[in-house]
Amino acid sequence: MTLYQWFIFFLGVQLIHYLGTWKLYEKAGRKGWEAGIPIYNSIILMKIINRPTWWTFLLFVPVINLIMFPIVWVETLRSFGKNSTLDTFLGIITCGFYIYYINYTQNVTYITDRSTIATTKTGDTVSSLLFAIIVATFVHTYFIQPFTIPTSSLEKSLLIGDFLFVSKYNYGARVPMTTVAAPMVHDTLPIINVKSYSKWPQLPYFRFPGFEKIKNNDIVVFNWPVDTVVKFFDRSGIKADKPVDKKSNYVKRCVGIAGDSLEIKKGIVYVNGKELKFPERARPQYSYIAVYDKKTQIDDLNALYKDLKITKADEPRPMNQNNDSIYFPAMTLESSNKLRQIPGFISVTRYVETKPDLSVFPHSKPWNIDNYGPIYIPEQGKSVQLDLVSLPLYSRIITEYEGNKLEIKGSDIYINGEKTKTYIFKQDYYWMMGDNRHRSEDSRYWGYVPENHIVGKPIFIWMSWDSEGKGIMNKIRWERLFTTVSGEGQPQSYFKYFLFLLAAYFVGEYFWKKRKAKSE
Repeated sequence: MTLYQWFIFFLGVQLIHYLGTWKLYEKAGRKGWEAGIPIYNSIILMKIINRPTWWTFLLFVPVINLIMFPIVWVETLRSFGKNSTLDTFLGIITCGFYIYYINYTQNVTYITDRSTIATTKTGDTVSSLLFAIIVATFVHTYFIQPFTIPTSSLEKSLLIGDFLFVSKYNYGARVPMTTVAAPMVHDTLPIINVKSYSKWPQLPYFRFPGFEKIKNNDIVVFNWPVDTVVKFFDRSGIKADKPVDKKSNYVKRCVGIAGDSLEIKKGIVYVNGKELKFPERARPQYSYIAVYDKKTQIDDLNALYKDLKITKADEPRPMNQNNDSIYFPAMTLESSNKLRQIPGFISVTRYVETKPDLSVFPHSKPWNIDNYGPIYIPEQGKSVQLDLVSLPLYSRIITEYEGNKLEIKGSDIYINGEKTKTYIFKQDYYWMMGDNRHRSEDSRYWGYVPENHIVGKPIFIWMSWDSEGKGIMNKIRWERLFTTVSGEGQPQSYFKYFLFLLAAYFVGEYFWKKRKAKSE
């Protein structure tokens, strides 16, 4: 929906509210016309139902307002003596239109200074639960969101089974575009496995100011631009046309930002002509071919692979019938150097793809995942020259991400019906890649990531679960608990400090209660 369409929709909602409540406003000692003034009517309504004025703010926060509306409907009914279970049920099941019936047909009396304290234990529990859901939804949407690493694309830097806290405020919180959605879930409702949202109505993209910009080498969570799967890891073949903010969440390293020129040569990324240097905490992995002397015996290959920190998913495999060449799908530089020192290995060489691969973006160039580009990463307000050679790099941006009509007539390019040889970008774009270079579905396959797809920045690992570990104590990666994702130096676990503070809290609470009991 455009801003104009949203304005009309907003006025329509205000008209519906006015027609259904103006008599009740008058019975509460207010003027009937006050029910028809946008925003002001909500402030007055809070006074009528004896609720704080700041509740008005919650009525206009996407997703949270879906929880607030039923609460306000019920509170309105109770302010006029409609306290029965049937009244509450009808108020909710009719989406508030039961209030129309009360407004026009019932001679109700307004209850001045109505108590808002729950009179039953059930009512108190429900009120507390709703408040907790509202607070959690607000934090989840605009501040911090939990996230799990499901794939090995950032393996060694971030591991499968890492549970992260992702900051929404670092890059600026994005207001939900999908306004009708279940709180604190993504695209699918758990257990019943059905869609968790309605595609209509959609808010235009808006992001609050952040306190930092995305930088080269930042690890970023974003919505997968070409996502069509019903839910993550669903291989049923069923496709879904998802809104931007309900596309599957991906996490990759941003190797190129808006305005950069990027090229990959022999697997090494070059940005603006210079090799992109990884931060100290990064653990990039490449594929290697090791030539092995069969005369030398290694008693336990599994022990060797464990020593090299090679996961089961990346287990090496022979490249020929003689078993003297071994292919390592993913191994860090440190591990490859260690492998070279082991007797029996004659050579260890990084494997580089050489054949053109049309599965890589834009699916029309003689490139592959190890030799790619150069490409320009679009920047908002900047223009590029368009011709039939360059167009495949930007056609999806022009049509899917920025909503234009693109036509090709002979050798001429038309955008929104006008012949053109240039295009000016409406937003910034980014180039995302996994550290596990041969085990990552990333921008090399589907192209640029638009700014409006950015979710946030991983900042903290609060839990790390190794599904291959034997026994509960070995399944938890204790050294990764409560570690920061970014920062200088090697990661340091703050778990022991957390346990100390937790113990101090409970001890302090015990003595405080004991002292309070004595004073009474």
